[in-house]
Amino acid sequence: MDKIIRITSGLLIVILVLFVSITAYTVFVETAYRGSLVSTYSYSCTISTDAVLRNVTLFIPIPADNRGNSPVVERYSVRDIQGLPSDWKTTLIGSNKGTVVQIQAPVIAPAGNATSSRVSGYELILEAKVARLIDTRTPLVSDAVFRPMPDLKKVDCPDPSSGGSCYNYQSAIYADYSTSPNARVSIDSEIVGRNDWKIFKPAFNEYRASISMLNFGENHGWVVAKGFMRVGIGAYDAPVLKA
Repeated sequence: MDKIIRITSGLLIVILVLFVSITAYTVFVETAYRGSLVSTYSYSCTISTDAVLRNVTLFIPIPADNRGNSPVVERYSVRDIQGLPSDWKTTLIGSNKGTVVQIQAPVIAPAGNATSSRVSGYELILEAKVARLIDTRTPLVSDAVFRPMPDLKKVDCPDPSSGGSCYNYQSAIYADYSTSPNARVSIDSEIVGRNDWKIFKPAFNEYRASISMLNFGENHGWVVAKGFMRVGIGAYDAPVLKA
């Protein structure tokens, strides 16, 4: 009987130690994850030309979630965008189809030493940290992308080793300006949503969505923009955060 009691007591002690160890490990992992988690949106919009553009009006989509919330809108409203020239007028316009920024400038000249083979551009950039986990797996459902995304199609990723899923879609940019017939004008915009953390080593996950257009000569209307989105990049073995 004493032997059975000793064995039972030993098993109970082992089970208790295992339970305490697992609980302590779980608490440590969740605490390390929560304490080190940083969620950041990085936005950029590059406008490039190799010739002078005159009387410029642009309507460029702004990334937003399905409720119209955007990490970019507020920063445009107070002109807190790195690289934004002082003589460019910006106006935010929202509708049920999405949000755009209207950019107006009397003249946009080539930036730097622009050539037809390598066009340098005006890069408008910002980073915005948010106090929540960014949805990097399904951003189209509830996070900031270039809406709407007509003709969304899943495609093979150009670099499969980076993981994730890739999609092509179409967007549109309004571009009204006068310039020389051979002018090369491009507009590229991108939003990156990224979560960084460290438990035993640094880890992250992110998504990327972008639009781009290329036009030659002057233009006075809407231009089709190519869209590309890659979601689910990085690690997804972190614990689920509870409110």
